[in-house]
Amino acid sequence: MLASPHTPLRFSQETRATLRLALPLAVAQLAQVGMGITDTIMVGALGRDALAAGGLGSGLFFATGAVLQGALVGVGILVAHARGAQQLEKIAPIVRSGFVLAIMIAAVMMPAFWFTEPVLLAMGQPAMLAHDVSGYVQILTLCAPASMFLAVQRSYLTAMNHPRAVMIIGFGALLTNGTLNYALIHGLWGFPELGLMGSATASAITIWGMCAAMTVAIRITPDLRAHKVRGPLDWKLTAELANLGWPIAVTFGVEIFLFMGSALLMGLMGTTALAAHNVTINVASLTFMVPLAISQAVNVRVGFHLGAQAPVAARQAAMVALMLGVAFMAAMAVVMFSVPRHIALLFNLDPTIASDAEVIALIAKLLVIAALFQVFDGFQSIAAGALRGYKDTRVPMMLVTAGYWGLGFPIAWVLAFPMDMGAVGLWWGLALSLAIAAVVLGARLWGMSGRRIAEAVA
Repeated sequence: MLASPHTPLRFSQETRATLRLALPLAVAQLAQVGMGITDTIMVGALGRDALAAGGLGSGLFFATGAVLQGALVGVGILVAHARGAQQLEKIAPIVRSGFVLAIMIAAVMMPAFWFTEPVLLAMGQPAMLAHDVSGYVQILTLCAPASMFLAVQRSYLTAMNHPRAVMIIGFGALLTNGTLNYALIHGLWGFPELGLMGSATASAITIWGMCAAMTVAIRITPDLRAHKVRGPLDWKLTAELANLGWPIAVTFGVEIFLFMGSALLMGLMGTTALAAHNVTINVASLTFMVPLAISQAVNVRVGFHLGAQAPVAARQAAMVALMLGVAFMAAMAVVMFSVPRHIALLFNLDPTIASDAEVIALIAKLLVIAALFQVFDGFQSIAAGALRGYKDTRVPMMLVTAGYWGLGFPIAWVLAFPMDMGAVGLWWGLALSLAIAAVVLGARLWGMSGRRIAEAVA
């Protein structure tokens, strides 16, 4: 029985439903971050040159992968709509189309990365660094199909209310990646000693293992078995997924390149500014995993309610998600605002060393700004997730691009350089760009949800 468009959902019910989806996803996100930290720690033992090459290679591959995976978010959105409408026969074709799109994306992604070395050389990077980064990336490229398949599987499992499988497999991958890194870098337990390339090999094997584990999890889950991957392809559905997904990918890219651009500007200010910026971004990125998970959950909740012809419940789902995300980020903001120096000292910086003391002092200033910055960041991420549940992706893409690059980044540059506010000015500019995104996306969400309710009443 479909819910009435006028029927409000109890706050506690929607909160529980959102948290049941979001909490396992948040843990899975943290496990993914842990994989990156593990790679950094393991490669760090090989020295500064290996750490630089591994960090750049990993960043290039996984940042690009994260952007391209955005094109596959539509799988979960369409599955959620189909579930809400009780049109379960549509789910398998959606998933099949998602895998077809994933193959297409991987087919473009893989050959492009084989030109990493000449591109880096053209950018003036040292020859040895370009060579090592290229080798690292080419190994990672072997798991590009699995990386894209994983995006489809995660979206599907989340939309089908099975986020625990994503969490469990994420934790298993964290342990597997760490073990394989250690073995393949140093040649232990019968494995070859591959040094830096051992870390890339470990990541590639782990990602294929995650893909295989998710395939098994889907096969052994009773309510998922009916959705067969084999079957006729619906090319119109594939086109719909692509049209829904490419603006999401662009939005992800716009945000990722905003922070990459800010890091480049920090590099112009010197090592103290760049080091402080990197630490602050790491702290903010860690807390951001929770609103990121809520944004993934809310597009499912909103999509489900809209599929059930219940636009009032869809708006309430969006409001609940925003309240949960903002409450969490506000709590984290209080921590950052209260003990910024203590947080800075967690990063093995020695206050008795003059250069470290300068970094600590700057981190403490930036964390105070980050306290405000991350509240806006959480809000805009969740609002964007809710809008995806409405299948609204193109206008949010344009709004975010204009907010970040049309206003926020130029203002950050002006504050940092012409107004000579340095790193602090740059971070105020970043906070402003996220505040702009939060306001415009929030307004878009309120207007969109109101129109759906009005259409249902008419």
